[in-house]
Amino acid sequence: MAMKPPIAVPTSTVARNALVAVAIVAVGGAVYWLADILTPLAMAIFLLIMIDGLKRFIEERTPVPSHLAGAAALIVVILGFFASIAIIANGALNFFDDATGVTSRMGPRLDQVIGDVAALFGVQTPPTASELITQLDIRGYLTAFALQAQGAVTGAVFVLIYLAFLLASQAGFRRKLVGMFPDRVNRSEAMEVFQRVRGGVEGYLWVQTVTGAMICAAAWALMRGVGLQNAEFWTFVIFIVCFIPVLGGAVAGLVPPLFALVQFETYWQAGVLLVGLQAILFVSGNFIQPRMQGENQNIDPVVVLLSLAFWGKVWGIVGMFLSTPLAVMAMAILAEFRGSRWMAILLSGDGEPYAQHPEVPESAATRRRQSPPADESRP
Repeated sequence: MAMKPPIAVPTSTVARNALVAVAIVAVGGAVYWLADILTPLAMAIFLLIMIDGLKRFIEERTPVPSHLAGAAALIVVILGFFASIAIIANGALNFFDDATGVTSRMGPRLDQVIGDVAALFGVQTPPTASELITQLDIRGYLTAFALQAQGAVTGAVFVLIYLAFLLASQAGFRRKLVGMFPDRVNRSEAMEVFQRVRGGVEGYLWVQTVTGAMICAAAWALMRGVGLQNAEFWTFVIFIVCFIPVLGGAVAGLVPPLFALVQFETYWQAGVLLVGLQAILFVSGNFIQPRMQGENQNIDPVVVLLSLAFWGKVWGIVGMFLSTPLAVMAMAILAEFRGSRWMAILLSGDGEPYAQHPEVPESAATRRRQSPPADESRP
């Protein structure tokens, strides 16, 4: 039986794909080595998109003038940014402060928990809490946390500096766009790409904020119902980590029950929290979020996981928060070019990065090129 000849791949296609692969590796190395510079810039751009989206929301739904809406959106986002840092830092400091005295205050309860867990696995002489804690370098952890806190404060300052310059440069964006794309058709195409990127990020923010608020409301009621201490702090932590895919749900569903084990003398409170929080996260992740995500969140789950791992490795915690918005932005940009659309298809969840034009690789741009020339006299 004669073998079929192999599929002939055009040399230009191989060279283009090889060039794309080399470019991806080069960009990955650049963002890793320039993390100290690019991380605050990425966060500033993220905040700028939030400010712009909140400004348009205020303009559309309130009688507030445009300049006042922009100022109000800026104040709300900046105050929320600093409030988040302050609440997390203060709560973490209280946690480490409690950890230094855990032997005297919570030692007996920890010994009981350790003994009960050891009995399940048949361990006759389990270690005590004091023995375990003496093996931990509490001072080292506190030093590392202090350095992380100092880095967070420094990074927040750089984020605000970048944000100020980005806000100042917004006034000339329209003129720059006209200068970069004198042809009105090309300029409309560039604006469409920008609007799709912005719409994807804003859609992600909206979905995560609304679903996070729903999860936090139910989680707060559950934690208050069982009497967990610092329920408000844990509620805020759950809201923040909900913006981190995969890992956020694990933290939100497991950390409060672990602290309930130490606080209460019985185990049913931790069991109620574990089952209740997992049920809340299951309902949100499988019923509420899919209905709200729409086309802007058409990202393959494997891509979400890989993006989380990559940006977490490159930019740390900030990269984890920005992993999904960056994946959305990448898909929106790659889908606009014929040579890179195949990558956008791989990133998408259903093979169609933009379902409204599934049959046209370069939908709007192609239709505009086929339309009669527009009047170039207007900017």
